[in-house]
Amino acid sequence: MGIQPAKWSLQVGIIRKIGITRGMVEYFYMFPQHKLTVDLVIPVFDEADVIEQIYAQIRAVVDSLPYDFHVLFVDDGSRDGTPDSLRAIAAGDPRVTVLSFSRNFGHQAALTAGIDHSRGDIVITLDGDGQHPPEMIPQMIDLCQQGYDIVQAQRIEAGRAFSFKQVTSSAFYKLINAISGTHIEAGAADFRALSRQAVDALKAMPEYHRFLRGMISWMGYRSVILPYHETHRVAGRSKYSFGKMFRLAMDALFSFSLMPLYIGMTLGGVLLCLAAAQIIYVLSFWLTGRASELVAGWSSLMSVTLVIGGMVMILLGFIGVYVGYIFQEVKKRPVYLLKKEEK
Repeated sequence: MGIQPAKWSLQVGIIRKIGITRGMVEYFYMFPQHKLTVDLVIPVFDEADVIEQIYAQIRAVVDSLPYDFHVLFVDDGSRDGTPDSLRAIAAGDPRVTVLSFSRNFGHQAALTAGIDHSRGDIVITLDGDGQHPPEMIPQMIDLCQQGYDIVQAQRIEAGRAFSFKQVTSSAFYKLINAISGTHIEAGAADFRALSRQAVDALKAMPEYHRFLRGMISWMGYRSVILPYHETHRVAGRSKYSFGKMFRLAMDALFSFSLMPLYIGMTLGGVLLCLAAAQIIYVLSFWLTGRASELVAGWSSLMSVTLVIGGMVMILLGFIGVYVGYIFQEVKKRPVYLLKKEEK
């Protein structure tokens, strides 16, 4: 099928000027360029108060963009009205898919499920509480089109009120970067864009204990940092408790570093050197005929015994944690279970 003669006559003057043949123009009309597809992965947990407003904000941004969008909401076992709200959203928009977990598997599992079910050229992950501004989506897509496989949004801490979470987060990133071979940007959130190449590489990493920020940094694809100011939650409160943050930190430390074992071995070596020095010191009294000057005492003996015993227990604890992680990995249990998939 070719182009209409009338349309050709209107364009012939321009075509002659730029040197394009009629065959080239007909080829362009017969084989249009591939339209970029973008998937948005949004994990939610007990967000009935905000989810419709977040969806409206996202739609206000994506409806004006010349791309094919697909929105994947992942319900992480919500116990409020979130599932009903998501069903209503999906019923009114064919671009929306809802993935529902059989129970609460956690934020990292929810992100993993959305990424596993994505099919777009670009996959953007963002939280469903309104703190990741959808207005940054066009900029993320532009950077991906410039050749970046990972566009990592980085939260700007300057000007934020002092908080316990901010202090612990800063300390965690300093620690993980000091003891692991994978550098993770401080303030990096699970707000990022991934190319299809990066998504496929991430899907090939089926480990059970998942710390996506570290896994994505470990891949080493071309990346760029995109700073942003985190907005306030639309409503409700954060579902990320201190316990959940602590477990995520443990997954990061024990999944990306053997340093705890090396620390235990180093301290054991230090104690061995101290014990050798003590033996030499005692032998010096015997060799110089001053054995009578040695005063028998149990305090020093007990101190050494307790120190050594404590270090042995710490080292065994580290080993136990790694063995536990290995045990959970070799069972090959799935990271998540879907209750249903709704369109």
